[in-house]
Amino acid sequence: MRLVLGSDHAGYELKQELIEYLRALRHEVVDVGTHSTAAVDYPDYAEAVAGALRDGRAERGVLICGSGVGACVAANKVPGIRAAICHDSYSAHQGVEHDDMNVLVLGSRVIGPGLGKELVRDYLRANFSGEERHVRRLGKVRAIEAHYMQSEH
Repeated sequence: MRLVLGSDHAGYELKQELIEYLRALRHEVVDVGTHSTAAVDYPDYAEAVAGALRDGRAERGVLICGSGVGACVAANKVPGIRAAICHDSYSAHQGVEHDDMNVLVLGSRVIGPGLGKELVRDYLRANFSGEERHVRRLGKVRAIEAHYMQSEH
């Protein structure tokens, strides 16, 4: 699978570990930065991950900041992005199966690298169920997004 990973400075070290892990599993990784622990702004990397998904350069994304909160908020501002913070395995796979989550968001100051690898593994193993109730609910989510995008113009 082709994945896009991005982080701010707080998530840089975890991102590097996850990139190595994912490449060892034979995934193709697009790294949109940051490329050091020098302070940067998380919205820039959330937008880079979301943009790579919207442009078709990746199938799914992983985004990391200190808590996961800021990056998650920023990523979800991009139409078509369904990002969620997951710090447990159930949420990491259920978010894909029920909600068609396309960005896994992690807090590097909340979890360690071992759990990070487990969460990414469970996220990538999951597939959207396509069950009627989940398709219906996603349709409602898309309708909310479309409504507010139209009302801004």
